[in-house]
Amino acid sequence: MVRKVIDYLVYVVTRVVAGLIQVAGPAEAKVHARRLARLWWRLDRKHRNIALTNLRNSFPDWPQDRIERVGRESFERLLCFIIDVLLTPRFVTNHRWQDHIRLVGFEPTLEMLLTPRQPIIMLTAHYGNFEIMGYTLATLGFPTVSVARPIDNPYLNEYILGVRERHGQEILYKKGATGSMQDVLAGNGVLCFIADQNAGHKGQFANFFGRPASTYKSIGLLAIQFRCPIVIGYARQVGTGLQYEIGVQEMIRPEQWQGQPDELAWITQRYSDAMEAFIRAEPAQYWWIHRRWKSRPPWEKPGDAPKEAGGKYHPKATA
Repeated sequence: MVRKVIDYLVYVVTRVVAGLIQVAGPAEAKVHARRLARLWWRLDRKHRNIALTNLRNSFPDWPQDRIERVGRESFERLLCFIIDVLLTPRFVTNHRWQDHIRLVGFEPTLEMLLTPRQPIIMLTAHYGNFEIMGYTLATLGFPTVSVARPIDNPYLNEYILGVRERHGQEILYKKGATGSMQDVLAGNGVLCFIADQNAGHKGQFANFFGRPASTYKSIGLLAIQFRCPIVIGYARQVGTGLQYEIGVQEMIRPEQWQGQPDELAWITQRYSDAMEAFIRAEPAQYWWIHRRWKSRPPWEKPGDAPKEAGGKYHPKATA
């Protein structure tokens, strides 16, 4: 009962904050979000150390001041992302979406969506505003099914994910979702994943920013089973308001992996490389507090790879 009351109070506060944000508008709300993020950066040593260590391991040639600047900005971007999620239904509509969204390199993907003769898998990462991609496609009349973990607070889950579903974007919860994922693809549907999540010690390991990262096998296995193209896309913030560039980094077609010695490993590495490429284009928009490299491969000996942050951050000496 206590948990239910707390969840409801958090939901009420969220709705009040969302109302204030809508009154203020995206630009002004983000000014306050950046101030709050800078305070978060100073006070939250644990997540600051995770971000700094992940950045140091990913960009070993960067000077210390750049590591810290990008880490700080990634915190700011994360809070601005939350604001944009709350504001998206108000601004990204059938008549106004072009004021906020610019599509880049989307022509082949749109052609497939307009002539749905085969299933499609769409991937992105914890980068920019991954939520706005499926929402925009649904707004344009292209229904998608997104595989997601439900929010622990049921009231927030209905408020945030429920809005997406009411606008044509179906949410498929991860737990026990294998059969449903196959049903989506069997019906020539569009199945969407956030593909940079740690999959544990049983995952498929692929090189990501120079180190093995555990990745879910289901994406590659489904692509092989249904022989469907994999579209790797991104939603990159541009400007200071609610402005995004939604682009396709790469499309992987079945004929490209057919005949590879290990098709699953090839697919997983190829889309991991594509995600790394768009993250490198604007590193501050990635969630560096995300523990992407938590699980280590069984062949890796202690000391073979840089450790993930857990305690104090130790920057390398720079010139």
